[in-house]
Amino acid sequence: MAGGRTGAGAPVRSTPGPYAAGHRGVDVAAPVGTPVLAPAPGVVSVATMVAGRPVLTIDHGGGWRSSLEPVSATVPVGTAVTAGQQVGVLTAHPGHCAPVSCVHWGVREGDAYRDPLALLGLLHVRLYPPP
Repeated sequence: MAGGRTGAGAPVRSTPGPYAAGHRGVDVAAPVGTPVLAPAPGVVSVATMVAGRPVLTIDHGGGWRSSLEPVSATVPVGTAVTAGQQVGVLTAHPGHCAPVSCVHWGVREGDAYRDPLALLGLLHVRLYPPP
């Protein structure tokens, strides 16, 4: 996301099942119209409306894919993209970040949701032995 900041919405939360309520990704606050960039290289596999919001999905290979919403695609399905390449723009669709606008970034490895921030190396988990 060009010029965005994390933290507009809730962090990733575990869910009891694949279709249970929960937050499966991170939100990046940004104004409507902000260019949305590919988080990693891949091929645009989806650019359509889902549940009334424009969704863009990039297949990164090896079972990994990123989904971004509400994002209006600026490249067609089947386009190979590089990390940091503009793939869309943030659109004005009410969402869970209201009253601010944000792009939701979800990551899946196969059928399992992953924390996008952990993949970026922004989180450093340290395990200490009990005292």
